[in-house]
Amino acid sequence: MDDLFPYRRPPFCPHADCDSRVQSTTWRFIKKGFYLRRRRPHRVQKYQCSRCRRYFSSSSFSTRYWLRRPELLEPVFHRLVACSGFRQIAREYGVSHSTIRRLSDRLGRHCLLFHEKRRPGFCPTEPLVLDGFRSFEHSQYWPMDLNLVVGGKSLFVYGFNDAELRRSGTMRPAQALQREILEKRHGRPDPQATRKRVEELLRRVVPPGGSVVLRTDEHQAYPRAIGRLRDRSIVHEQTSSKAPRTTVNPLFPVNLSDMLIRHSSANHKRETIAFSKRRQSALYRLAIWVVWRNYLKDLSENRKRGTPAQALGIATRAVSVREVLARRCFPWRVRSVRGWLGDCYFGRIGTRAIERCVAHEARYAA
Repeated sequence: MDDLFPYRRPPFCPHADCDSRVQSTTWRFIKKGFYLRRRRPHRVQKYQCSRCRRYFSSSSFSTRYWLRRPELLEPVFHRLVACSGFRQIAREYGVSHSTIRRLSDRLGRHCLLFHEKRRPGFCPTEPLVLDGFRSFEHSQYWPMDLNLVVGGKSLFVYGFNDAELRRSGTMRPAQALQREILEKRHGRPDPQATRKRVEELLRRVVPPGGSVVLRTDEHQAYPRAIGRLRDRSIVHEQTSSKAPRTTVNPLFPVNLSDMLIRHSSANHKRETIAFSKRRQSALYRLAIWVVWRNYLKDLSENRKRGTPAQALGIATRAVSVREVLARRCFPWRVRSVRGWLGDCYFGRIGTRAIERCVAHEARYAA
């Protein structure tokens, strides 16, 4: 079936404020003619909702909806996990780098919902490995951690979030002065950010009443975050971050994910000019990487062993990028999109060094 028409008949009203969700079994639609397009398919069916009386079309359920360059969506997905920067992709396709950035944001929002819809809702039965992937936004004066929870056996990435940090380590006097000037101008990062974000991530991955084994390094914020999750049973095992990062290391699953992120993402290369200027953009790109890692990429490059989703038992085969983008995901149909996930989806996670961070408030774009 054409990507513009993922359904033979509309399954629900695509408007978020329609009350047809309450009475989905009795929802009806009315055919209201069609409109013509310059590209194939040239004829698009229009409908009217019987509940809210608003109009929509078959293309409302497509990930290409409201795009001027819909043919770029799939190749941009491939480039973003193949270590290409925005300007490199833009030069290849003869478009502006801002066009690629907007496509990256749209893909990130879609992948965020795609993963949340398929992530297992039950408590993980395998050991979980947690660590923070260190990167930065805007400049090296604004470091951040991208916290990942990875399955100890399946290598499935259950979830992620961010934590802003204060620049630390050895600095020249001029660098220390510059940090002080920036903090006076934009404010100092929350010293409890790591504890708060790790707590939020574990609440999302481990349901209330769940029991898991959690493996981390010796970061001081992790025990404090676990101690606040009293409605969950978490056995905390710590390993020194200075231990050799071999396959026998208990933290190997998350160390492997960190290596693949740095290998596959241009914005996380060391000493690069392709770094993310906004933390929100880095999170969108990480959502794309998570879907690629969990559902598309094999566990081994040389010996085909299946994807992490297959190892976890939630998929029977690897999917393609076209299948990932086959149907548009709606945030109001995913119950878990609230709290941090809601802020991430709607682009509300700001960057301190940028005074005006525009949130995602488009009415029609995915």
